[in-house]
Amino acid sequence: MKDGLKLFENVVVGAVDSEAAAHAVQQAIEVTKASGGTLHIVTAFKANRPHPPEMPEEFRYSSPSFDPVDLLLNKLKATANQVSVRVTTNPVLSDPVDAIIRVAEQENADLIVVGVKRSHGARHMSHVTKIVMDKAACAVLVV
Repeated sequence: MKDGLKLFENVVVGAVDSEAAAHAVQQAIEVTKASGGTLHIVTAFKANRPHPPEMPEEFRYSSPSFDPVDLLLNKLKATANQVSVRVTTNPVLSDPVDAIIRVAEQENADLIVVGVKRSHGARHMSHVTKIVMDKAACAVLVV
């Protein structure tokens, strides 16, 4: 921080259950912690999510979610909270690019962090990473 201003007030990162996304989230946590901003973790999902397990009505709303999207977001939020990073989670019914761009615009993001796949020492950008780089109105960090 310089003169009380945060370099990255709002950092957005897309998250899926992959090695590249996990690396992107970890880097986003580090950047957000260093800048003192807020981390916005985004996960896109499709409308055909799995049904929750059957359980008695009295337990249905008091037990934790078994939805994979909720489980992933809760896990990543806990990781960020361990190092005292302010974090919001954003499950978005959309494709990944639209979800990331939409949350970045809504939160007035200063930075979007996206991951790349690594294979045999080489990095490979997915179509999501490439399109986010093209559509983003803010800086994009590719890790």
